Amino acid sequence: MTRYFQEVVDEALRVRNVAATEAASSYLVGLLCAFAHPDEHAESAFNQPLTFLLRDALEASGAERFRRLRNLGDGVLYVVGFFGGHIELKGVDRGYVVGVGSTAYHHAAAMLRLNARVGQGPDVLSEMAEKFERFAAVLNDVADGTLASGARDERSVLRLYERWVRTGSSRLAEELGARGLVPSRGTGGLN
Repeated sequence: MTRYFQEVVDEALRVRNVAATEAASSYLVGLLCAFAHPDEHAESAFNQPLTFLLRDALEASGAERFRRLRNLGDGVLYVVGFFGGHIELKGVDRGYVVGVGSTAYHHAAAMLRLNARVGQGPDVLSEMAEKFERFAAVLNDVADGTLASGARDERSVLRLYERWVRTGSSRLAEELGARGLVPSRGTGGLN
């Protein structure tokens, strides 16, 4: 699974022209592997409003604070990358959600810098915070590619089309075109 995610992340970074350190690329791959088999903490991460989750993380101390901040950043990045269209459909401001995720990563990175020795390694969480929106777009491309590669029957092609309607993804439009469907914006939908 790691090899597959490394390939699709590298391709999405290339297509999106996103410069990322090897550490950030590996971090994205690890995040995808973790969410492919989420634990109970990942699944329950969004049982509260994001503001409360960020507040609780910032009020925690020590290792618990760091864990909560990093998990919140990871969860928000994954959700925005894979389900960003659903966020907007529910009337939630995408910029707000991105801001919470980026802020969580910034605070986690600051904790590492305070406790780190000089030259200890790459500051991957700062990179995740600074390029949050671009990394979310990379994960969106991974989601589109994963959905497209799994579209083998009519029902899954319909899901592909429905995601294209929500996102307008050029990647999904190409995949639909390869299946003989030509999506177009306007009143007709598919031609």
